Amino acid sequence: MNRIKKLFCEPKEKLIPFFTAGYPKLDSTIKLVCAAADAGADMVEIGIPFSDPQADGPVIQASSQQALDNGMTLNIIFEQIIEIRKKTDVPIALMGYYNPILKMGHETFLNNCVSSGVDGLILPDLPLEEAVPFCELAKEKGISPILLVAPNTPDNRIKNISKLAGDLIYAVSILGITGNDLASKDALSEYLNRVRENSITPFVVGFGIGSREDVIWFNEHSDGAVVGSAIIKNMSSDSNPVQPVKTFIQKLKGTV
Repeated sequence: MNRIKKLFCEPKEKLIPFFTAGYPKLDSTIKLVCAAADAGADMVEIGIPFSDPQADGPVIQASSQQALDNGMTLNIIFEQIIEIRKKTDVPIALMGYYNPILKMGHETFLNNCVSSGVDGLILPDLPLEEAVPFCELAKEKGISPILLVAPNTPDNRIKNISKLAGDLIYAVSILGITGNDLASKDALSEYLNRVRENSITPFVVGFGIGSREDVIWFNEHSDGAVVGSAIIKNMSSDSNPVQPVKTFIQKLKGTV
């Protein structure tokens, strides 16, 4: 049982911060992920910087471009995760787009995930109809493919996406990009109830979450809350973002 599957067997509130690998500096990721784990993060998403993102809003887009300018690559990400694994056992999911993975090759990419200590993969631009070979290979290697659903995803498609994922799916809270405002709580509640009714796996929610109140609410309606843009914003104005990020995560967890 990998770390993600084990985590979501536990009935507790879950907070999942997102960091762009290589932002704000090339070597920032190791310290930030370890600080997040120390602050109580239950799982961490590490974003693979990409030049043409489809789901990222302006905050994460800017961080991704800065990371690319800093020289971040897939191989450096794997090297940094090896270092992170020497310090923490927190579950780690890579979030990124399919093109760099395709360029590296499925087998090579997934073998690097295994050897470095990655637990899951979130791929926003890999549709269900094209995802089967990659997802099955990932699962064979003990890596959880975390597929996305959205408010306009039909019930039967939610079922099929969750069956292919197997361990966990990611419910996008809005139709749009990261950082946008949330819909009404009534509409969100109806949507997340529909995901709950149709998914055979646990599910986390992301996009637009940024406060302790949000974390509480989304954990009442799902299995975990992902916070991305708010964390990137929190670190963008600080030359040494580790402590501000740690404090912000503690606030999101309700421990300070």
